[in-house]
Amino acid sequence: MNWEELLSLRRQGDTNKRLRKEQDETRLGFEVDYDRIIFSSAFRSLQDKTQVIPLSKTSFVHTRLTHSLEVSVVGRSLGRVVGKQLLEKHPHLAAVHGYHFNDFGAIVAAAALAHDIGNPPFGHSGEKAIGEYFKNGSGAQYQSQLTAKQYQDLIDFEGNANGFKILTESRAGIEGGLRLSYATLGAFMKYPKASLPKKPSAHIAHKKFGYFQNEAEFFGEVAREIGLLQYNFGKEVTYSRHPLTYLVEAADDICYTIIDFEDGINLGLIQEEYALEYLIKLVKDSINTSKYNSLTTTADRLSYLRALAINTLIREAADIFIANEEAILAGTFMSGLIEKSKYEAQIDDIIKISVSKIYQSQEVTEKEIAGYEILATLLHTYCEATKNYMEDNCSNYDKLILRAEGAHFDYKNEDPYSRLISICNYVASLTDSNALLKFQKIRGAKV
Repeated sequence: MNWEELLSLRRQGDTNKRLRKEQDETRLGFEVDYDRIIFSSAFRSLQDKTQVIPLSKTSFVHTRLTHSLEVSVVGRSLGRVVGKQLLEKHPHLAAVHGYHFNDFGAIVAAAALAHDIGNPPFGHSGEKAIGEYFKNGSGAQYQSQLTAKQYQDLIDFEGNANGFKILTESRAGIEGGLRLSYATLGAFMKYPKASLPKKPSAHIAHKKFGYFQNEAEFFGEVAREIGLLQYNFGKEVTYSRHPLTYLVEAADDICYTIIDFEDGINLGLIQEEYALEYLIKLVKDSINTSKYNSLTTTADRLSYLRALAINTLIREAADIFIANEEAILAGTFMSGLIEKSKYEAQIDDIIKISVSKIYQSQEVTEKEIAGYEILATLLHTYCEATKNYMEDNCSNYDKLILRAEGAHFDYKNEDPYSRLISICNYVASLTDSNALLKFQKIRGAKV
């Protein structure tokens, strides 16, 4: 891979090449990407989607929106630090093509801002709930109507693939979705492969999948335009990661490791003294002990340690990226950046505590159980009404459901896969509260 292609400013539908040196510095293309994402309705819906605690009523807890904003800020810093060093290493990128180190920051910031835009209600359990409906629930009846890849898309429903769909899908009057630059889309594409083959190698890019079958053609166009390496597994094609994806992933890893941990402390799920001890281990090389000891409140101590920890891990991730740039460009760097960190043991300790004390807490577990029932009910109601419509066998109830909700999904499409993925996309677009409200109305518990 080469940076000239990887930093492509092309957008869906372009007929002419966009050159960096001809860009308007007051309205740079990569920064336009950020603006388009932040003003989108899909991004705004993240304000009521789970990051740590589903349907939380406390202002302490991060939502997907605040998490995404923080990941974007960290990603921007990472991109700038790396970009500065890359331009020193490859001066022709600036001298010939006009790239600035801030361009790298802008690309990573935009991709990081969108990294959770496709996630359904109730966090990662929401993804599992959708998949479970089609694998072991009533949705299993549709398997015979689908190809192997189409069915795999449903039973392994993936927020990253749904995010790519949201960012790129054409709608009436809106060709190409948000029409982001291919560089930003490339950095967003964390898992550049289809749902099958499943985990064809140990490479981190093969852990999940990054696009649904309806977006396969355009996904391939982006991958080829920015010069991602292509791999064949039998008859199936996968691609290498865009190098800046590693920075987007590192920003996410840094934020959920440190900030989810902080939420757990603020919620009282993790004892302050115990937790601060683990954070101090992470920043022991940079902490100013006299300043730390002068802080009198938990919030101030946490804020100080959080800032030090994030800054420490930004520098560490940037150094690892630069040290492994050749392997990353060759597609042979197999893991995330943070996994190569000298602080890996401290990070693992923090994550283990977060898993046991926060993610597996009684409150989270009970709400995830409710989330399974809510999403399964919505999916079943919409899928059954759509199936009955296609079979010309609608009950009065089905007609009411389609009258109330049918405008949100493509229930008239003759292709069963397109109908089902459209329903999944709609259910995934709901906020936690909206999903609960629609469930209550379907059950007759609220009018």
